[in-house]
Amino acid sequence: MNNKRITMSDTEKGCLILVNRDHPIKGETSGKLINIGVEGVLLESRAAAMLTQLLKDIRGEEDITAVSGYRSYKEQEEIFQDSLQENGREFTEKYVAYPGCSEHQTGYAIDLGETAEEINFLCPDFPYAGTPQKFRDKAADYGFIQRYEKEKESVTKIGHEPWHFRYVGYPHSRIMKDNHLSLEEYMELMEEHPYGVNPFVFHGNKQSFEIGCLKLEKEEQEITLREDIIYQISGSNRKSVIITLWKEQNGEE
Repeated sequence: MNNKRITMSDTEKGCLILVNRDHPIKGETSGKLINIGVEGVLLESRAAAMLTQLLKDIRGEEDITAVSGYRSYKEQEEIFQDSLQENGREFTEKYVAYPGCSEHQTGYAIDLGETAEEINFLCPDFPYAGTPQKFRDKAADYGFIQRYEKEKESVTKIGHEPWHFRYVGYPHSRIMKDNHLSLEEYMELMEEHPYGVNPFVFHGNKQSFEIGCLKLEKEEQEITLREDIIYQISGSNRKSVIITLWKEQNGEE
């Protein structure tokens, strides 16, 4: 058996962390950042690999341009202040997250635009048609969600952004997509499924998954996992981690 120690700092990192006005990011990203082939655009390495595969799958490398990926706190602050001066507070608060509250600081968020001579940096055109829609249709299979949907504005407190995608990893992306859940709502759902007690079970891609939420009541806690089981542990940024176990389709480990 494999004993795994989980600390409070683990609750603040990983591809599922919730970052918004109510849940600011703690520090800078903990992920390994790599360039995705566009000057100055960085993404966490796993997210970058899956984005590359998705674009190749839909043959969208020429039609879709990565506009903005990882941003440091300082960069987000500069963008926020510049937008305040150029666009005013109402626009800025609708489309630009406060410094410390931007998903771009996680390294798991990417803004995409339809390739053109001029692309708007803050609000790139990414229509619900053509290659952008092909990307949208396939995104969940590669671990991405469109983060800020029109009907979820009251939940996310960010305006509708057809261009903004967030890597959360599979199967979480598929569950959110199929159930029309924002990341905020997904975290609430997972908290109804305590790890080791009442896991959320999902079947997809010829595999079964058990997903549970472990709330940390103290600075560190230990769990025991079978050595041969595939698992993922991601923080939620809500003093808990989401533990995902890969199982066979018939339910056997």
